[in-house]
Amino acid sequence: MDNKKDNAYYLNKIITDIEFVLKHTKGLSQAELEKNEILVDSVMFRLIQIAENSDKLSEDFKSYYGAISWRAMKGMRNRIVHDYGRVDLSVVYETVNSDLPELLCELKEIV
Repeated sequence: MDNKKDNAYYLNKIITDIEFVLKHTKGLSQAELEKNEILVDSVMFRLIQIAENSDKLSEDFKSYYGAISWRAMKGMRNRIVHDYGRVDLSVVYETVNSDLPELLCELKEIV
């Protein structure tokens, strides 16, 4: 079994997390999302994981793909981790619906 944790490994983890979030939030309004505590927790956990795994990508890799907003991923993680319980779910909802689909397309072009 190959446990090589390289850029491809972390990139695939990010893609898997994005696909999970998009699959489970597809067609939901913000109000519907907010009513589902477990889904909100899951989405925020996955957003944290996306940022954590993006942090593990090499600096050369992130520089080469500098058009991708790596810093924004970390910023979202910090908002969730440090303001948990007071996270503005409209920002999370907007991220899920506007930013994640675009990010997924960008990352899939790399793989």
